[in-house]
Amino acid sequence: MSLDPAAELPSKVAIYLYVELMRAADFATTMFGAPTRQPGNRWSFDYYLPGPIPRDLPLNTPLVTALSDADAALGQLQGLGTLIQEPGALIGPYLRREALASTRIEGTQASLSEVLQAELDDQPQTQDVVEVQRYLEATSLAHQLLKELPITQRLILQVHRELLRDVRGEERRPGEFRASPVWIGGAGATPETAAFVPPLPDHLPELLTDWENFVNDDGRAYPALIQAALMHYQFETIHPFLDGNGRIGRLLINLQLMARGRLSDPLLYLSSYFETHRHDYYRNLQGVRETGNIDGWLHFFLGAVKEQAGDAVARARALIELREELRAQAASRPKSSLPRLVDMIVRNPYVTVRSVENAIDLTNQGARHVIRAAVELGWLESLGSYGRGGREHWLAPRVLEILETPMAYDSTKDVDR
Repeated sequence: MSLDPAAELPSKVAIYLYVELMRAADFATTMFGAPTRQPGNRWSFDYYLPGPIPRDLPLNTPLVTALSDADAALGQLQGLGTLIQEPGALIGPYLRREALASTRIEGTQASLSEVLQAELDDQPQTQDVVEVQRYLEATSLAHQLLKELPITQRLILQVHRELLRDVRGEERRPGEFRASPVWIGGAGATPETAAFVPPLPDHLPELLTDWENFVNDDGRAYPALIQAALMHYQFETIHPFLDGNGRIGRLLINLQLMARGRLSDPLLYLSSYFETHRHDYYRNLQGVRETGNIDGWLHFFLGAVKEQAGDAVARARALIELREELRAQAASRPKSSLPRLVDMIVRNPYVTVRSVENAIDLTNQGARHVIRAAVELGWLESLGSYGRGGREHWLAPRVLEILETPMAYDSTKDVDR
């Protein structure tokens, strides 16, 4: 969370309080940057000035091993994405998981069920749900822009504008780089008591130009995963916006891997790992700034890739197996619309009569008929009526169970969750 001096502090900033207060003496001068103070200004304060991203970082044997493991897991995920017919059926659920986890890191409390059901109705939504929806819309825009543009400041500004549209933080210059200092800390923090003070706005043009050149490096100085890890670290350290830095920075990871050809579809959702290990996520980012411990950050990032890619493959296989099972059952009723309903509930396990009408192009009566057939087959169960007009919702519980199954590493959650 970024705070400018005049801004009121949101309560979600409390997630950063585990970090020691920023003192220049705690930050070593390394190839990654140094603590700095504006010269000739009696009102100046210590802040961290990142150096250019290193282009010749050596990788030791443990890192090479971790990279190999993560790369193999990512290769499995990429291979699955190319082999699956209609991978789009999986992209929606995976993007929602990423959006939900990334916004939760920033303090939202929306659930997956709330986000899924919000897509069915035109009812007013909570601010938390709207923030998740904006993340999804910003991600969609980023993928669309990537077809025409490299990952540039122009692309980032357009995505940031969409991310903060009509949500908390909208007043914090959406689509514009910050023009004032920011600092990260708890309620009432000042630059002198903050956990971390990013570079002053005067440094942003040079830092962002270096970042952009690194991201689009034709020389491919590093393997894609190392490049993505360094890209994300530097973006979070530059902290170019007043708000939304974490969400944009995490969104860029998938985008970078797609630009490098390591993912054909955005099936990797690292924010789930970062949310579960939130303390370690921030601690390792801060470790690079304080001591130059890049190995700690790279090991954490590569471990996240390995774990999340493995989870994505297992979850995809479970969804595909269920989809094929339901399609086989639907084949026994060849004149019905059940086969098309299967694809619909794999994308979103919640349905209403209207959502079925629109998705499958049926009359109201036809939609009711296909829902009744799905209930008889045990695919759907009624949740009762919600919202204005008492619209009935149905749920495909087996699909939701796959989407909500805890990660294999959930038992290792830290207490900051």
